[in-house]
Amino acid sequence: MCGIAGIFHLSANHPIEPELIVTMNDRQFHRGPDAGDYFFDPGLALAHRRLSIIDLEGSPQPMTSACKRVVIVFNGEIYNFKDLHKELSAKGYCFNTQGDTEAIVNAYLEWGEDCVHHLRGMFAFAIWDRNKQQLFIARDRLGIKPLFYSQLDDGHFIFGSELKVLTAHPLFDKSLRDTTIEDYFTFGYIPEPYTVYQQAYKLSPGHRLLVKKNDKQLPQSQEYWDVPTQFESTACAAEINEQLVERLKEAVAMRMVADVELGAFLSGGVDSSGVVALMSQLQSDPVNTCSIGFDAKAFNETEFARAVAARYQTNHREETVSQNDFELIDELALLYDEPYADSSAMPTYRVCELARKHVTVALSGDGADELFAGYGRYRLHNSEEKIRKLLPLGLRKTLFAPLGAIYPKMDWAPKCFRAKTTFQSMALNTIEGYHNSMSILRKDERQKLFSTDFKQRLNGYSSLEVFNQYKDKVSSLDPIKTAQYLDIKTYLVGDILTKVDRASMAHSLEVRVPFLDHKFVEWGFTVPSHLNLKLGVGKKSLKQALEPHLPHDILYRKKMGFSAPLAQWFRGQLKAKVEDSLLSEHMLNTGYFNEKQLRTLIDQHSKGIRDNSASLWSLMMFESFLRQHVGGQ
Repeated sequence: MCGIAGIFHLSANHPIEPELIVTMNDRQFHRGPDAGDYFFDPGLALAHRRLSIIDLEGSPQPMTSACKRVVIVFNGEIYNFKDLHKELSAKGYCFNTQGDTEAIVNAYLEWGEDCVHHLRGMFAFAIWDRNKQQLFIARDRLGIKPLFYSQLDDGHFIFGSELKVLTAHPLFDKSLRDTTIEDYFTFGYIPEPYTVYQQAYKLSPGHRLLVKKNDKQLPQSQEYWDVPTQFESTACAAEINEQLVERLKEAVAMRMVADVELGAFLSGGVDSSGVVALMSQLQSDPVNTCSIGFDAKAFNETEFARAVAARYQTNHREETVSQNDFELIDELALLYDEPYADSSAMPTYRVCELARKHVTVALSGDGADELFAGYGRYRLHNSEEKIRKLLPLGLRKTLFAPLGAIYPKMDWAPKCFRAKTTFQSMALNTIEGYHNSMSILRKDERQKLFSTDFKQRLNGYSSLEVFNQYKDKVSSLDPIKTAQYLDIKTYLVGDILTKVDRASMAHSLEVRVPFLDHKFVEWGFTVPSHLNLKLGVGKKSLKQALEPHLPHDILYRKKMGFSAPLAQWFRGQLKAKVEDSLLSEHMLNTGYFNEKQLRTLIDQHSKGIRDNSASLWSLMMFESFLRQHVGGQ
């Protein structure tokens, strides 16, 4: 796990100032504190920060091929690198190291841009081809590793593992992209391929980009992989259960190869517990595990983590997050570089901090919910879709739209009475309904929040476009697979993987995600929906497969999630901090918000009328981003 950066002039061979690339690379020192180095060619500079995991003394970067033709900077891990060594050695390629970086170099020399099809792992890399005078960059299939890029007005193409690398360039324009603010207050993150800045982009998962000398304009990235949606397994439940454990165990085993101390996150939920169970079977020494709890009992899962740790006799460590950790908000805003509103960033930051005291690599259970339909929203979406099929859209709009408009949002009431969002969704089509259910602030709430001037600047843009771009892809899928696919393309990479990468790299910790092994994903997405969501139980196939390995109360207890107890914090000692943030002078002067609605959100929450904690947190993170990254606008 590392950090990469580069500068490439598209039309001239002007020397790159060493101080400039050094400054950019220093911004991501935390990603690779073990070593840092540079490569220069006319009109090009490559930079690397290294966190040593495999072949600790070898595999320096930037790495030049034996033939001197290509140079690479690479962030990630290629788990099949030993197989590639064998295959490419048989074809006559020389290897001077024992690591995975040289495997990519020789794979590129053999297969060119198609080398990505031969890589199994998580990666973001850039390869400079000196003969062709072109820069080839690629990102792994699921987007585990990040890559940002920009074309500056002076003709320079720049890239880096974090957005702060790009903003360190003195010519980078920090003008904000208005449409991403609409996206952010819908989803709580900014979806690929955009960033909050007009001049910068994210390379989307499963995409590659070829930048050539003398290109007049930046070419479009090309997709080389997508979640396969055309097949469904015909195997019975018993066969699927057997295959699931076998395939997951292989993915876990591949991610246990390291020349440093290794461990795992253990929340006490199904996914992380399953990973720990399989790790324990694959190694003789106790697994190093760590977990984070909350001082609010309703959010605390540590008793379940302890039960799994005791069963497998792990070296277990835990810490507790309290409202005092709210002071992290400014640190988190600096860390994520753009607005990011998942409050579980706090405990994730703390669990990575705890893990790094004892290990350099940690395995996590991320991705299982998206792959095996673990979120409760899938069950609700499926139920809504059954009604959509019974009633035509016109009738549903007539019936449910008025109900959604007048029904109060009763967050304090029992779940059976919290029907406002459901009524709103029922008046919409499939994609619109799921978009509504995924929104932190619904469309009508965003309309109230934004100022008249800002709404005019949006010129009719809606964050629904983020989902609509996949309309054709999901048209033949059932409701559950539709939601899973949309989550994998948006929420998984924009929220979950972003959170884990930034939090772990802040502490120079490498996190590996066996559930997102692309071969496992390709197989897992073929599991029929009725086996994943059965009798109201999500992830049923995964839970059944893990029954020989985990206690029943771990597998089938109610899902808790990993969010912080913001609602009660914001009604307690943190109430004043909320007001100070949202009603600060620079926040009110941004021109984005309706001050009256900001005050309404605060007032409703503090009086217990509504739970606006997610909205308030997203606004506070936005305020901190503006204040620290763009000078308060």
